[in-house]
Amino acid sequence: MLDFVGLESDLDDEERLIRDTAREFVEERVRPDIADHYEAGTFPTELITEMGEMGFYAPNLDGYDLPNVSETAYGLLMQELEACDSGLRSMASVQGALVMYPIHAFGSEEQKEQWLPDMGRGEKIGCFGLTEPEHGSNPSAMETRAEAAEGGYVLNGSKTWITNAPIADVAVVWARDKSSDDNPVRGFLVETDRDGFSVNKITEKLSLRASITGEFGLNDVFVPEENVLPGVKGMKGPLSCLTQARYGIAWGAVGAARDCFEVAREYATDREQFETPIASFQLQQEKLAEMATQITTSQLLAHRLAELKERGDLRPQHVSMAKRNNVRMARDQARVAREMLGGNGITSDYSPMRHMANMETVYTYEGTHDIHTLILGQDLTGIAAFE
Repeated sequence: MLDFVGLESDLDDEERLIRDTAREFVEERVRPDIADHYEAGTFPTELITEMGEMGFYAPNLDGYDLPNVSETAYGLLMQELEACDSGLRSMASVQGALVMYPIHAFGSEEQKEQWLPDMGRGEKIGCFGLTEPEHGSNPSAMETRAEAAEGGYVLNGSKTWITNAPIADVAVVWARDKSSDDNPVRGFLVETDRDGFSVNKITEKLSLRASITGEFGLNDVFVPEENVLPGVKGMKGPLSCLTQARYGIAWGAVGAARDCFEVAREYATDREQFETPIASFQLQQEKLAEMATQITTSQLLAHRLAELKERGDLRPQHVSMAKRNNVRMARDQARVAREMLGGNGITSDYSPMRHMANMETVYTYEGTHDIHTLILGQDLTGIAAFE
């Protein structure tokens, strides 16, 4: 596997074990059928608990039967999962970074005990409800509201583009608390079998097809007081979750690009035209050299983020730069890899075009490329272009 400057030579034994375990799992249990799932628009749900048994959900958190591995190990896991398919990494990323993380960071002890062990084992599935039909890049304008009622709150509103929603047992729903004068955003743990909770699967996707995506509605859904996340108010709550997820995406995109490179390199050395492997032609070598350079640069950025995160120096703007750069890189290099495969590259026998289509979603979700550009612009100039 491409590791041109030997970054993985510095991994410790636990990090190597996690990388190798994830890589073996992908190769043996997922990759043989992932193209079929992509074509059918399905996710291999039979593997969800197996992924839990292997510690793939929020392994960088501590307590509650969670592994508490290093941030590099977590990044390597996301990299190996997305090297197979973005849908696989998305499922694990949402479960861990967007559902288990806010419960771990902002939940009560009772909430942590109730949900984290089961979710870590994959026995309970969660989803993250922030994006709304009319509010994507500006989530602070959300219309979903929570109104105080005897013993809790009543929620009304809708959320869309929610990974895992059709199979989730619980949704972390962010809503405006209308019982307070300043209407703060608060987090609610909403069991999906509550009266008034409805969910529809989104099926007409041309990207990220091997991912279960849905939209859900809240029609006078009662949520008891003990289901409110007590440890946070305001947009800090959902945005801190997104920082965790974007960190995993920055690593995962490298995995997708690396897989494209490996497929293209193998094809170029095997495929013969004009009585010689096409890898002998200068044009193809230039493509491979540029792909390797761009992937290596993104690997360096991901590893640096892990160092900063481990010592508590990681800022959301750091993650914005890495998410923005690494996803764009993967999107571009997947296209180059497809070029090298010629006509064969449009078939499901080869992964680059599937990765290329998936990257169109990853380029957009968890903060669009343009929004991350503006986040960096604000950090560099002190001027917010979106306010």
